[in-house]
Amino acid sequence: MLRLIFLLLPVFIFSKTLRVGKGERYPTIRQALAASESGDSILVGPGIYREGNISITHPLSFIGHGRPVLDGEMKYEILSFRANHILLKGFKIINSGEDEIKNIGAVRLYDSKYSTIEDNIFENNYFGIYIQRGYRCLIQNNRITSARARSEERSGDGIHAWVSEEIWIKNNYIQGHKDGIYLEKVIDSYIYRNNSVRNLRYGLHFMSSNDCVYVGNTFDRNNAGVAVMYSNNVGMVGNKFINNWGDSNYGLLLKDISFSKIKSNSFRNNTTAIFLDGATKIDLFRNTFEDNGWGMKINSNCMENRVVNNNFINNTFDVSTSGSMTMNDFRRNYWDKYEGYDLDKDKIGDVPFHPLSLYSVLVENNPSIMLLFKTFFVDLLDRTEKVIPSLTPENFVDDQPLMRKVQN
Repeated sequence: MLRLIFLLLPVFIFSKTLRVGKGERYPTIRQALAASESGDSILVGPGIYREGNISITHPLSFIGHGRPVLDGEMKYEILSFRANHILLKGFKIINSGEDEIKNIGAVRLYDSKYSTIEDNIFENNYFGIYIQRGYRCLIQNNRITSARARSEERSGDGIHAWVSEEIWIKNNYIQGHKDGIYLEKVIDSYIYRNNSVRNLRYGLHFMSSNDCVYVGNTFDRNNAGVAVMYSNNVGMVGNKFINNWGDSNYGLLLKDISFSKIKSNSFRNNTTAIFLDGATKIDLFRNTFEDNGWGMKINSNCMENRVVNNNFINNTFDVSTSGSMTMNDFRRNYWDKYEGYDLDKDKIGDVPFHPLSLYSVLVENNPSIMLLFKTFFVDLLDRTEKVIPSLTPENFVDDQPLMRKVQN
């Protein structure tokens, strides 16, 4: 340890602060950057700086004072991190260039390790922050918004990480991009308390990204709140999926994932709260599904999933499925549609509950039947099915329905 201190000591002793701005020694950022050395700090004063692409090639702190503006003039990748241990803080970064092949944006990290981007405002950029082969980088407390996106094809993501490891993304607000946060081939990363709102596609998107966790985030009015695809061992805890409403919209979309946990989340007012396709060995427990069109849509290719201790409240359909096989375990959930009784007072209904209604099976196969929603005919169908099951799988059942809501 002592040896390490002596190795680092010269950096701290001889590092200096270079000031940029009106009346300062360096009128431009480029001049200060050219004069800087590893470990220095560049302090940029108020103003608008239009200096094209600024490439940082050695470790330093790059700090804005009075919220200086870096303007990419709709042409440039504004900041390029080509070194480790870079801190970016206190700037307003606007109007990046746009290139669908190079994926340029406001800030791009090239193989950067231990770098931090915090307390910045990003506006009207193509990509906000692009992390390429990053390691142990922290992105926190930034506001990343764009109003230039007209279609998914013509917009980039707010935060995009590719082939990276141990990326921490915390307390950011992201709006108006293609995906709020996109993780592609990313491992061991942590997504915490971000607000991802009104993005064109997904609030958060996992693609072939394993061993990650997202906790305490809010996904509001995206096409889908979160999409987890071709990934394993993803933890999803304490998030809010709200108002993801429209044709083919979901709170949470799971596609070919396995060995993951979904715990203590709130799904409210989504067209479909969770859609599972090819999902196996997923544990869903202590979640609340309320005021959704569908609580869960679970395709017949999903198996060995456990749905335990969840609340299903005021959903049009609690559960629907595309097949007649049931290879998943529903136990001890609270269903507000349950009409059974509890004579032995053990807080568990004495009569099993069948969450899959005949009407939901018919709608799954023929959506136009929705025209009959809330009619006497539908009530008659469902009650007849309960007495004489014909179309709904008999083993699609919760044998231990709870009489009271689960407290999260």
